[in-house]
Amino acid sequence: MYTVRESMKTMPDIVESLKKVADIGYTEVQLSGHGPVDVGELAKAVQDAGLKVAATHMGWSRFLENLDGVIADHKAYGCVHTAVGGLPGEYHSEDGVKKFADELGPVAEKLAAEGLDFSYHNHNHELMRCGDRTWLAALYETIGGDVLNAEIDTYWIQAGGGDPAAWVKKCAGREPLLHLKDMCIAEGREQRFAPIGEGNLNWGAICGAAEEGGVEHMLVEQDRCYDLDPFEALAVSYRNLKEMGYE
Repeated sequence: MYTVRESMKTMPDIVESLKKVADIGYTEVQLSGHGPVDVGELAKAVQDAGLKVAATHMGWSRFLENLDGVIADHKAYGCVHTAVGGLPGEYHSEDGVKKFADELGPVAEKLAAEGLDFSYHNHNHELMRCGDRTWLAALYETIGGDVLNAEIDTYWIQAGGGDPAAWVKKCAGREPLLHLKDMCIAEGREQRFAPIGEGNLNWGAICGAAEEGGVEHMLVEQDRCYDLDPFEALAVSYRNLKEMGYE
């Protein structure tokens, strides 16, 4: 729902937006970027639209400061997959990975006791080098899959100079969530987000790796839609994925 975040500020707008997404054909959503609304009302709106909450995105500080609240929210949503959209700059080093590992341990343990798991979502800066490996590689090699899952973002892996399909394969067995985002090049050499199938990413390889790696939820997201209506962008992605054999 981050794609249509500008239409997710108030409950009436949220209700309408969820209905539009369901009408396109989507059956599940990832809650992210919405306004400060009551969790119970939001959960009901999702259910009334005929949708389910596959996952969420929350800031790391919320997990550290109000983990009981995070758990309660996910119980209300009927959702087992928690995720963080990134970490502050203080974590972007090998020492930062160790700091995050120390903090995540008790958080993940408490989440697991409640039947929930935890995933990390990447952008491109996580592919900066830390010695002889990238920061993202250091993250997943330092913290085991029993504690930390991967939520690979295909666009941002490509933007960081990585191979999205290779990263999905690398994280096989620990990736319940996958962010599907395409990349195109516009006039003037501008690198842009694009609806799935309208850009240059190798979706056959990516989706094949997702199937082999045990991905449960392929989540469509487009950070910017430029001159295209965000709901139409989601519709184009849905139609193209359907043609590829996914619904």
